[in-house]
Amino acid sequence: MKYVLLVGRILLSAIFISFGAKHFSVETINYGTSAGVPAASFLVPLAGIIAMTGGLSILLGYKARWGAWLLVIFLVPVSFIMHAYWNIQEPMQHQIQQIMFMKNMSMLGGALILTYFGSGPLSLDNKIKLKIRAKVMERSFWI
Repeated sequence: MKYVLLVGRILLSAIFISFGAKHFSVETINYGTSAGVPAASFLVPLAGIIAMTGGLSILLGYKARWGAWLLVIFLVPVSFIMHAYWNIQEPMQHQIQQIMFMKNMSMLGGALILTYFGSGPLSLDNKIKLKIRAKVMERSFWI
């Protein structure tokens, strides 16, 4: 069972790591501008940094709770600004943006679960915790 959370972390983080770098492209910045993102040339790359940092944190299981909060910070505004399907009249675009919005909500759910439960046994967070616990036990043994 300990592998289930590792696989979940890998699957959740993959999209943020792989697509985070695209936030530096002119096309993505222009898309943000067309969707009404203020200061898109600054905020779109910043969103990419937040997404990649959060994704890497979750993938490695290092400060994964903080990484999950970064994904929350990324997903909430991106979902409501970039995928506001309720403002779109054209049926096909409405459906595409609704799917994208709901996809983001499901990833938001996964990120929120990680903020509570953490990264699990196969993570750098757990390895660090076990090292600290071993040092404390070693010291308390000699006292």
